Amino acid sequence: MKIGYPTETHAWTALAPGRETAVLRQLTSERFPSGTWEHGTWGAQPWRTGSNLYELWEPYRTGQKPPQPDVRQAVSCVAALAELHRKHWVHGDIQPAHLIMGDAGTFIIDLALAQGGPIPAELDFAYRGCLVHYEAPEISRSVLQTGFAIPTRASDVYALGASLMISATGQRHVNYPDDAERRDQRKAIAYGSNRAVEIPGQLGRLIAAMMSRRPAERPTADEVCRQLAPFCKSTNQT
Repeated sequence: MKIGYPTETHAWTALAPGRETAVLRQLTSERFPSGTWEHGTWGAQPWRTGSNLYELWEPYRTGQKPPQPDVRQAVSCVAALAELHRKHWVHGDIQPAHLIMGDAGTFIIDLALAQGGPIPAELDFAYRGCLVHYEAPEISRSVLQTGFAIPTRASDVYALGASLMISATGQRHVNYPDDAERRDQRKAIAYGSNRAVEIPGQLGRLIAAMMSRRPAERPTADEVCRQLAPFCKSTNQT
């Protein structure tokens, strides 16, 4: 059960559970219950059992395992995003905590910011970016210039690349101080340069491509899956 209420910085959080339920009803055949209460909306949805990407890849960040992450786990995340894109939806808030892997498969959760279908006007709100650590340059630039942005498949791919990078290495895709103001973080992303991707092999090369600063130059999620599939078949990683 998710219960929404406005925070000090975001009024839209009151509508988020209701909006997410409206998205889920279009993506699945299940009729999830939802409603309103005095401070916002609420919605019920299935619990996804598993660990998120950042938790699973902690051994790579801490040196307990070699620096080459499990490519099959990376592919499962990309495949989940590709499936969402094939349904003509954009997630808009890809981050490691939203990539859940368990025995039942890999799930992308938290769809409150997703775009792709009709949303009841009383539940909708403008997209003002996502967790900044994973924003694509064009998203940060638009939010800085107008206060709003339009998430795309390309910006989802960028965010997934940034998620894979930070989960494997502990490094953000762009360097800025930990205590920087959000506006300064977005300036660094929008107008700065990316860190080098220090992940060996084909996975590292594809993550760098996913985080191209030009959206048109990024591979699609389907293309990333196809390029990594042969490697997954030949690897013995666990």
